[in-house]
Amino acid sequence: MATSKAVALVMGASRGIGRQIAIDLAKNGYAVMLAAKTSSDAYKTSPFPPDPNSSQSTISTVEREIHEAGGEASSIVVDVRDARQVQHAVDETVRKFGKLDVLVYNSGAIWWSSVENTPLKRFRLMQQINPEGLYATVQAALPHFQKNNWKGRIIVVSPPIYSRFFRGKTAYAMGKVGMSVLVKGLAVDFVRQGHTQMAVTGIWPASSIESAATEHTTTSDPSHKKDLRKPEIFSDAILGMLNAPPSVVNGELETDEDFLSKHCGVNDFSKYSVVPGSTPRRIMPEKFPVLEVAEQDDEGRRVDSSKMRSKF
Repeated sequence: MATSKAVALVMGASRGIGRQIAIDLAKNGYAVMLAAKTSSDAYKTSPFPPDPNSSQSTISTVEREIHEAGGEASSIVVDVRDARQVQHAVDETVRKFGKLDVLVYNSGAIWWSSVENTPLKRFRLMQQINPEGLYATVQAALPHFQKNNWKGRIIVVSPPIYSRFFRGKTAYAMGKVGMSVLVKGLAVDFVRQGHTQMAVTGIWPASSIESAATEHTTTSDPSHKKDLRKPEIFSDAILGMLNAPPSVVNGELETDEDFLSKHCGVNDFSKYSVVPGSTPRRIMPEKFPVLEVAEQDDEGRRVDSSKMRSKF
């Protein structure tokens, strides 16, 4: 059934940051399709709502949370390693709600270690879920944005590109930076093709955020929580990006804190601290490298392989 609301598909919406993004989008008037690998019987979950960073939190419980708060949501199980499931999730979003306005790609796999201590199997898993899953989702979504007169937004959880990010987690960084390259490249495509109402933006936490990924660092030493922020900082920044003009955010790789400070007038971040009164340590550099170069338009003859005749 079509909806009059703007429609958002959140990939990786079962818990932690993804759950918060979905809930806050719904609170702000979006109809939300929740996609992730895990579902459950939300009405048998006890206590409810469950710990948002636990395995008890699934797309089913998040959907129930949204419904009980008066919002509009549906959910679909998807393994982003399977392009057919990804395509089905995107198509089902449009079938259910009538259109697609916003795509948020929050799905991710993490393994932080040296190249020596990162097995090839683990490396492949990260590439399948991180850049390949994103690529498949974007390709599935673009035809629907086209049907919407090329008006929409794509938000990708991927980092600014800088050298320190590679340190101690090269295999992970290869995939996440690849996602940021997609943000940059797709943004150029939008500009060159005249899609001025489309924007793709990368977002990354400036300080660590309380989530399933950070739980293992705080369980044995609760004092680590003083360096954590609530996931609301991330969803607030995303909402700010969605409300900004496309030209302001297209191709940008921002941190949550920096975007809120520069574009939303937020200077006091104390409300986001998990431990009241603490000041979480910033894990991102204060400034990032400028990637553009003076000769960027002097690249010689541009080749489009899709328009070249096959030699085979």
